[in-house]
Amino acid sequence: MTDVLRQPLDGVRVVDLTRVLAGPFASMLLADMGAEVIKIEPPGGDPVRQQGTLIDGFSAYFASFNRNKKSVVLDLRSEEGKERLGQLIASADVLVENFRPGVLAKMGFGPERLDALNPRLVVGSVTGYGADGPYADRPAFDFITQAMSGFMAVTGEADGDPMRTGLPITDLVGGLYCAFGIVNALRARDLNGTGQHVDAAMMSGIMSFMAYLASEQLATGQHPPRSGNDHPLVAPYGLFAARDGQVAVAPSNDAVLRKFLTVLGLGHVMEDARFDTNAKRIARRAELRQLIETQMCATPQAEWIDRLNAAGVPSGRVQTLEEALDDPQARAQEMVIEVEHPGHGPVRMLGYPVKLSATPCRTRRPAPELGGDTEEVLGGLDKA
Repeated sequence: MTDVLRQPLDGVRVVDLTRVLAGPFASMLLADMGAEVIKIEPPGGDPVRQQGTLIDGFSAYFASFNRNKKSVVLDLRSEEGKERLGQLIASADVLVENFRPGVLAKMGFGPERLDALNPRLVVGSVTGYGADGPYADRPAFDFITQAMSGFMAVTGEADGDPMRTGLPITDLVGGLYCAFGIVNALRARDLNGTGQHVDAAMMSGIMSFMAYLASEQLATGQHPPRSGNDHPLVAPYGLFAARDGQVAVAPSNDAVLRKFLTVLGLGHVMEDARFDTNAKRIARRAELRQLIETQMCATPQAEWIDRLNAAGVPSGRVQTLEEALDDPQARAQEMVIEVEHPGHGPVRMLGYPVKLSATPCRTRRPAPELGGDTEEVLGGLDKA
C-alpha cells in the first residue's frame, strides 16, 4: 500500500473570521491544501447560509465555499466569546478576516494584542481598498471596486456603457491574493521566525489584472477604449459568424493569423496593402471582418473549429455555463466534484483548478453545520 503524502498545509491551523465570499474563498483555498480551518460564526451564522438556491434550507452556495472547514459558534460581542477567540488565536498559525480596517482592533484584537497572544501569527485581511489610504474606511462591494479600479471602464462594447463582469471578480481576486500572501508569509515565518500581516485589497488585486491595458495607459497616457469581443491591440480577433453559430478565434500574432487566413482561403490578405500590418488591420477592422465572415458563413461552426485547431489556431465556441461544466475537458480535469453532505445528500460543486501531482487538493469533509464543531474545538482548548 502506497503511503499518502501529507498535503502542503497539513498541520497549519487557521482561525477564520470571514463571511460571505472574498474571505471564505481565501480560507477555502487554504483548507483545500490541507489546513485545518476553524470558521468562527455568530449565533445566526454566515449570511451565505441563507443565500442562493436553498434545498430544504441548505445553501449550495455556502457548501461550495466552505468545504473542508469546521464551524465554531462564538458571540464576539460577549467577553466569553472574545476570551475563547483569544485562546484560539494563541493556538493558531493564521488568522483570516475581511472586516473593514480597524474593526478587528475595536473588538480588542489590534496588532499589539495579536502579537502578545501569538508573535508567530500570520494575519490575512481581505479589504476593499487596503489598510491605508483615503478610501481605507469606505464600505466596499465587488460592483464598486470593479467601477473604481478602471476595470469596468474597459469592459463592454465600444459604443455601450461600462460593464461589470458576470461574476464577482474582485471578490475572488481579493480572496486568491489573500491566500497566496498567507502561504508566502508562512514560508517567511519558516525563514525568519515571526508572523506578519497580509493585506489583500480587492481594488488593488483587480488593478494588477489590467495587464497590457495598464501598460498602454502608463506608456502613452491614452485611455484604452472598450472593444467588446475584439482585442484592443490585435485584429482580426473575436467572434465570427459561421453557418450555424459564432466561432471564437484568437490569432494573437502574424504567424497564427497567416494560418487562420490560409485555412479560410484568404492567405493573400496578408499581402494586401490594406491589411499588411496590424495597425492597418485595426484601422479597417470592420472591412476585414466582412471578408472573413463571407468565407465562414457557408460552413458549420464545428467544422471550422476542428480545422482551425488542427492548424494551430486557437478557436472554440461560446458555451453556456451548463455546457462548460459538462464539457469533456472539464470532466477530464475533474472541474465538477460531488461531495456527500450528511442529512442533505450529494452536492455538486466546482473542483480544484490547481493540480498538484504528489499532494493534490482533496475534500476531507463537507461544509460544516452551524456550530457543528464547537464542542470538539473548544474542548480541545480546555485540554491543552
